[in-house]
Amino acid sequence: MVFGWRRRKNNAHKKNLMVIMDLEIPNHFLCPISLDLMKDPVTLSSGITYDRENIETWLEAGNFTCPVTKQILQSFDQIPNHSLRKLIQEWCMENQKYGVQRIPTPKTPVLPLEVSEILFSVEASVRRKDLFGCLESVKKIQKWGAESERNRRCIMVNGAANVLANALESFATSGSDMSGFEEILSALNWMFPFGEEARKYLGSEASLRCLVSFLKHDDLSVKQNSAMVLTELLSYGDKRHLEVIANIEGLVLILMDFIRKQICPKITKASLMLIFHLVSSSYYTSSETIKSAFVEMGLVSLILGILVDFGKGVIIENALGVMDGICGFEKGRKEAFGNALTIPVLVKKLLRVSDVATAFSISAICKLCKNVNEEDDVQGRSVLVEALQVGAFQKLLLIIQVSCCEETKKKATELLKLLNPYRPQLECIESADFKSLRSSF
Repeated sequence: MVFGWRRRKNNAHKKNLMVIMDLEIPNHFLCPISLDLMKDPVTLSSGITYDRENIETWLEAGNFTCPVTKQILQSFDQIPNHSLRKLIQEWCMENQKYGVQRIPTPKTPVLPLEVSEILFSVEASVRRKDLFGCLESVKKIQKWGAESERNRRCIMVNGAANVLANALESFATSGSDMSGFEEILSALNWMFPFGEEARKYLGSEASLRCLVSFLKHDDLSVKQNSAMVLTELLSYGDKRHLEVIANIEGLVLILMDFIRKQICPKITKASLMLIFHLVSSSYYTSSETIKSAFVEMGLVSLILGILVDFGKGVIIENALGVMDGICGFEKGRKEAFGNALTIPVLVKKLLRVSDVATAFSISAICKLCKNVNEEDDVQGRSVLVEALQVGAFQKLLLIIQVSCCEETKKKATELLKLLNPYRPQLECIESADFKSLRSSF
């Protein structure tokens, strides 16, 4: 088989000039699955050698046969073929002049038995209240996880999230010095989604207070890891977690500070998601108190500022989700009514960002308009008129025709009925908003 290898030449006048050199690769160097040069050749019980990544993908898909011979495998052991790997590396070295790079010697993947042993070590350290010993084991887990995605899967499948969540909860409950918890937090950050047992440990008051305290940490990565773990935890909708979080002093101030300063995109996204969960749910006792606190600290203006400054992306979706949550309670609606940007910005985002953003925008507008009768009549009518003036009616007509979920279409239809009586001589439209729409028919 002949593959094209490229060699980069330095040329003062023509940068990045690539010369394609035809080079014949020995067939036994190629993986039978991908037909690419093998980086980590392993041999199955059938005697056929494959690249480790490709054969693992094959087996994880539920296949029990050898792809070449079709025979049922007697075992799933993958024996490293060191001799073949060395031959491939030597061939790469011999052909370096043609731009072929030497394949590095692969690290031996972690085995389930090794993972179980290290997790037993973590549990033993927790029982002894030995934080130092626990962190040494966690560092080893982190090292394995950094080596390959395959290692991460092996670690997660063997219940590492449950063990680490238990460790965090145990040490936080005992009042241990939190200076070493960052390692546990960092490891948990790539173990999403959490199972029920891990959520139980992380959802305890001690753990949640510990996670919130990390939001004040000087290290940006620690802030980020803590915000991501909290976001993942609250995404499961457990009202007990929301209740504890809502009663932690200083949380509102911390999250508002993150939104205002926007020190890191990931922290901004996670903070918006945390606020979304807190303002969108009414199933916990302190919901009205924390919602009011966010509104009083100027959340509406901050969110509208983000919607104006950013064009597209997850941040916009998260911000619109927060705005939808704000419009779900009376004090939030009053604040939204009082800001001249609310309706124009929400209408502007319809059909411009994503289906998720459109759904949040429609939901927020719907909440504002459907509560017209509960607000001052003059103010209510002005909201409907303003929505028409910035092109809401035409966009809503399009939304019920293009591909979107049934709930969004239902709300769009409700809005059209509310706006229709105010239509005469008030319509305007931005044609640029209707480019690149996906029709549902």
